[in-house]
Amino acid sequence: MAARMKERFNNEITPALMQKFNYKSVMQVPKIEKVVINMGVGEAVQNSKVLDAAVEDMQKIAGQKPVITRAKKSIAGFRLRENLPIGVKVTLRGDRMYYFLDKLFNISLPRVRDFRGVSSKSFDGRGNYTLGLKEQLIFPEIEYDKIDKIRGMDIVIVTTAQTDEEARELLTQLGMPFTK
Repeated sequence: MAARMKERFNNEITPALMQKFNYKSVMQVPKIEKVVINMGVGEAVQNSKVLDAAVEDMQKIAGQKPVITRAKKSIAGFRLRENLPIGVKVTLRGDRMYYFLDKLFNISLPRVRDFRGVSSKSFDGRGNYTLGLKEQLIFPEIEYDKIDKIRGMDIVIVTTAQTDEEARELLTQLGMPFTK
């Protein structure tokens, strides 16, 4: 799957983007640098077993062992102390990144209830796209009977594009289902 997406990027998408944005060199064409998947697990403060379940889910989804994120500051209102584990994250690059994106665009997102496409307003102004998911159940690796709690996650697609318009065109060409 990843090889097919990479090949399509080189043979079809790159020439289309070069023509649309009048690039002089192939090196100017925006590419996807990495995909960061983050899952905040606030309940881990009270119950450390919740973090283990989140790590397991994330590992199944990304195909790679996640890193445990820790609190930078203490916040009394949240009963949070510095260095307590509060989430998990994975950074995907290369073939794993393309494999994950292919799975996300073609299998997982269409499984969302009442899915009409993702918002085209979630760009940050520098060509990066952020997508929030409410549940991990949309991924085929997660078995409904084996989860302890429904958790959401943030998926950040980091590109080399200079503007949002370039990044939107790149993701559209790759098959991201934007709303019309």
